Amino acid sequence: MRLVIAQCSVDYAGRLNAHLPLATRLLMLKSDGSVLVHSDGGSYKPLNWMSPPCALAVDEPDDDQADAGVTEVWTVTHAKTADQLIVSIYEVLHDSAHELGIDPGLIKDGVEAHLQKLLAEHIHLLGDGHTLVRREYMTAIGPVDILARDAGGGSVAVELKRRGDIDGVEQLTRYLELMNRDPHLAPVAGVFAAQIIKPQARTLAEDRGIRCLVLDYDAMRGLDDTQSRLF
Repeated sequence: MRLVIAQCSVDYAGRLNAHLPLATRLLMLKSDGSVLVHSDGGSYKPLNWMSPPCALAVDEPDDDQADAGVTEVWTVTHAKTADQLIVSIYEVLHDSAHELGIDPGLIKDGVEAHLQKLLAEHIHLLGDGHTLVRREYMTAIGPVDILARDAGGGSVAVELKRRGDIDGVEQLTRYLELMNRDPHLAPVAGVFAAQIIKPQARTLAEDRGIRCLVLDYDAMRGLDDTQSRLF
C-alpha cells in the first residue's frame, strides 16, 4: 500500500462530475489498483475514490497547470466505464509504501455466521413446530441463511443480520421472489432475524409480508441468567 500526503485538488469525470478544491489530503493507493482520497475527518469514508479495475498514469502538468503550481497529474481511469479520477498534485508532504501481506479478515463475536449456527440449533425460536431443512440454502443469486419448515410443512426462508436494516429486507425479498418460483418450495414465507432491527426495516418487512424476529444472542448461547434479573 502506498500512502501519499499531498496538497492537491481532485476532479472526478464520468457518469457524474465532482470537484475537490486545493487542500492537504491523504491519497491511498492499494495493491488491488484502487485509489482513495481521504481528509482528516469523515470517519472511514473517503471523499472520492476509484475502484478496480483501473489504471494509474502519472504525467507532467501542462503549462497552465504548472503556472498554477501543479507538479504532477495523476489520472486514474476505470477499465470498464472509462470514468476518470484526476488528482492534481501541488506538493508532496509524505510518500511511503508498505507491504501489508495477506489479511485474515475481520473476526467479530456475534456475526451472522454465529447467529446462523445458533438459530439452526434453536430453530424453535421461529415458532412451535418449526424444523430445520438446511443452512446456506443456495439460490441463483446466493445462499439463504436458513431454510426451515413450519408446523404445517410450509417453507420458511430466514435471512440473518447482526443489525437489520433496509438492505437486508431487500436481500430477503429477492430470495423470496426466486424461491417462490420453485414449485417444490412455494409458497415460501420470509423471516428477517437480527439482534437489532431498525424501525424502517421493520416497516418495509411487514409491508412485504415478512415476519421480523429479534434474536437475543446471549440467551441463545446460554449466557443470559434469568434468575439474577430484576426485570
